Amino acid sequence: MIFQLPWLLAALAVLPALWLLLRTLPPPPQRRAFPAIMLLRGLRARVTQAATAPLWLLLLRCAALGGLILGLAGPVLRQDRPRQAAPGGRDADLVVVLDNGWAATPDWSRRLAAVDAVLDRATHPVRLLTTAPGPAGEAPAIGAPTPQSLLRGMLASTRPMPWPTDRAAAARALRALASGGWRGRAVYVSDGLAGRDDPAFAAALTALGPVETVIDRNATIAVLTPPPAAGDQQLHVAIAALPSPHPRQLTVRAEAADGGVLSLVPVPLAAGARQGSATVALPAELRNRIDRLALRDMPGPAGVRLLDEGDRRRPVGLIGVVGTDTPLVGTLFYLRRALSPTAELREGPAATLLARPLSVLIAPDGALDSPETRRAVTEWVRKGGMLIRFAGPLLNGSPDHDPTAPDSMPDAGGPPDIPPADALLPVPLMTGERQLGGAMSWGKPEHLAPFPDDSPFHGLAVPVDVTVSRQVLARPAADLATHSWARLTDGTPLVTHAALGAGEIVLFHVTSTAEWSNLPLSGLFVAMLRRLTERAVGVDAPADHTLLAPYMTLDADAVLGPPPPAARALPADAFGTTPASAAHPPGLYGPHASRRALNLGDAIGPIAAQATIGHEVALGGQSRDRALGPWLVAIALLLLALDAVLTLLLRAGLLRTGRLSGGRAALTGILLLAALSSPTRADPLPDGVPGAALETRLGYILTGHADLDTVSREGLQGLSDYANARTSAVLGHPDGVVPGRDDLSYYPMLYWPVAADATIDPARTAALNAYMRHGGILLIDTQGVDPAAPGTAQGTSFAAQAPGTAAALRRMTRGLDVPPLTRLTDKHVLAHTFYLLHSFPGRYDGLPVWVAREGDSANDGVSPVIIGSADWAHAWAVDAQGDTPYATVPDGAAQRVTAYRFGVNAVLYALTGNYKADQVHVPALLRRLGE
Repeated sequence: MIFQLPWLLAALAVLPALWLLLRTLPPPPQRRAFPAIMLLRGLRARVTQAATAPLWLLLLRCAALGGLILGLAGPVLRQDRPRQAAPGGRDADLVVVLDNGWAATPDWSRRLAAVDAVLDRATHPVRLLTTAPGPAGEAPAIGAPTPQSLLRGMLASTRPMPWPTDRAAAARALRALASGGWRGRAVYVSDGLAGRDDPAFAAALTALGPVETVIDRNATIAVLTPPPAAGDQQLHVAIAALPSPHPRQLTVRAEAADGGVLSLVPVPLAAGARQGSATVALPAELRNRIDRLALRDMPGPAGVRLLDEGDRRRPVGLIGVVGTDTPLVGTLFYLRRALSPTAELREGPAATLLARPLSVLIAPDGALDSPETRRAVTEWVRKGGMLIRFAGPLLNGSPDHDPTAPDSMPDAGGPPDIPPADALLPVPLMTGERQLGGAMSWGKPEHLAPFPDDSPFHGLAVPVDVTVSRQVLARPAADLATHSWARLTDGTPLVTHAALGAGEIVLFHVTSTAEWSNLPLSGLFVAMLRRLTERAVGVDAPADHTLLAPYMTLDADAVLGPPPPAARALPADAFGTTPASAAHPPGLYGPHASRRALNLGDAIGPIAAQATIGHEVALGGQSRDRALGPWLVAIALLLLALDAVLTLLLRAGLLRTGRLSGGRAALTGILLLAALSSPTRADPLPDGVPGAALETRLGYILTGHADLDTVSREGLQGLSDYANARTSAVLGHPDGVVPGRDDLSYYPMLYWPVAADATIDPARTAALNAYMRHGGILLIDTQGVDPAAPGTAQGTSFAAQAPGTAAALRRMTRGLDVPPLTRLTDKHVLAHTFYLLHSFPGRYDGLPVWVAREGDSANDGVSPVIIGSADWAHAWAVDAQGDTPYATVPDGAAQRVTAYRFGVNAVLYALTGNYKADQVHVPALLRRLGE
């Protein structure tokens, strides 16, 4: 133990004087009955002496004063392990090694606290070594011995780096220190991740002397990595994490450029799992607004994956041909239908389309007849574009021309000549066309063969009903198979391709309409075009060795900002394989039209826990010097307070050396019992009383799907909060219920999301029929549009697809007493129960809502069911942080407000019925009053 103010201990010399002073104090006065006559009897003179204070009171006061003096002297209790003595008998010198790479970001404050605790125990200036390269690219270096106070100031302004540590360079610095004869002890504050240079680093560290490793073995370290190739158009996320003995779930936020959260994606990780993946299920319009993916509660660049132009919705140009765009059957009709969900479609002449950045150009038969058009398209393809052509009656192969021959292509070094009409073909074609089936043919339509392994269509299922009745034939050649991506069962090519400069030409040997094949009528046609657009890179795609300069880079807090001084340009073909470093920090590179993202997880590989070096101490568990002064001062003040209380009791005569009188003892006992008595508490509620019986709550029907039920709970909670803030209704938290098991009579409205795998349940049906007969309202929501449903609206491109929900809705409502329905309009009482509404959106807008045509008179004419597809729960949802995690499309925040207002109207409609129905008669009443 040491004292920070040892000179204050001289005050202990006053304790003997205090002892003598307290002994000379007079005793408390004695109380006697005062019969005045008795003063005259037995009066004699005597010498009186002052009695001393009780011994226990003297000890109490001396202890209080002594504790106060000791506390003010600042005693500190040392709790560290015995130090290793250096030569000469003095304490060992100390070097602190601190990992300050990306993995240290989540617990950076705790790591600084660990270093601060080490500095508390140090008696000599300390050397510091940080293991990550600096912003200017400087290698890790050991600093000079620095006093603890100055080192604390330096550490307060230190931030972790958004790239990995360089333990090889740190090992070289440690070896240089050891070669100079330095010996002492080392404290290593580790980030917990293993590295390939750990053996050399550990050897260099232990060569200095005893090592203490401060590490957090329970830390959650995770990195967003490139997702595995799935072969679809969905956006996938993948996570690499240190294994945990318990299953867990991480959440990925899909964020827009303005920071708004478009979706929350749960990624489950099983016990011991090192990797996990999930799919971001968003409509194409929302997906293309995603700017980054970020791990929730995981700060730093490891938890962020920036998206670049390769992840965006690619622009696709459709060259129109005059006179061929017949409604429903024209040359572009099926192309529009196939590409509109996933691509940004542009239509017009080739010159107009090529004036803007474009990834794919699609030319139906006859679209490249103009020489100027062919020259512009040839130049565009050479720079990296993808041209997709379709055959037709106007496309004739020439036996004398091979478009892949070098002399047929324009010279890349000079101005291109005008290529012939068939120069923009991947393979030479035979004259005429082949007809299969029909009155003038002996053959029959051919089916598609499975796609080759090297084809971008590999893995797509080939429907047995897709046939080809007419096609243009490729001229036989030795390398024809290498140019064929799709074939018929007889081996003839259906889709061929060839490279042209940095771009590519693809030819479908059938028309883009259903004249020659029913392929455009199938879902396979949609999938094939999506694969091709996903493969395309566009005109602004940089060449393989083009250097892309850093535009904005991520800092340790995953915030984009100016690049650090050491940042250098990166070749275009190095993205995805170059690890993040001081020279190439994670961020965005290149010009706007072809911007590329370098993410920390792109080339990080699997992560593993670091082995212990020397003696291991848990992060936050290292010992610190404990100051005893505040405790001693507090105890001394308590003793002084006790002394004051006891002194008052002595002066009042309640404490004597003898026994207490009977009345005083009874009074003291009563006071003690009153102080020790517990407060009276209300009787608990009887068991089995549901909370919905004590407050108004909304309910939702549990579906058995955790994600669906979570959204229902968050949605109704958000709606309840909104209604509480803006109406006189007081709603509690929502309850999940199971009809047939739970009593539904407490809930004025039940929200019922439709799951595609919902089945018929007679007990549920009976319970819901009874619920509706007694005035309850069912709000049924399919949460999207089922594309297989008959009569699906064509103008609902913003709505997510909910396949299977139409059939599930029919199964769920089979046996329910659902009255005849009509579409909800602004004339219905539900449209003006509280707010005046003209639309009823949820997460999606423009979808119909259905209510009973005529309500039950027994229930004030209230519709017992409200059915829609607008996905209201996602629009109402509020998460634990108070955020609205799901975007509303297409109108954003304004649409969400309208969705909340519709929910408030539905709640008040369920609580109050048709009390505002008389408003429909107001115009007639006003007219009568005017008359």
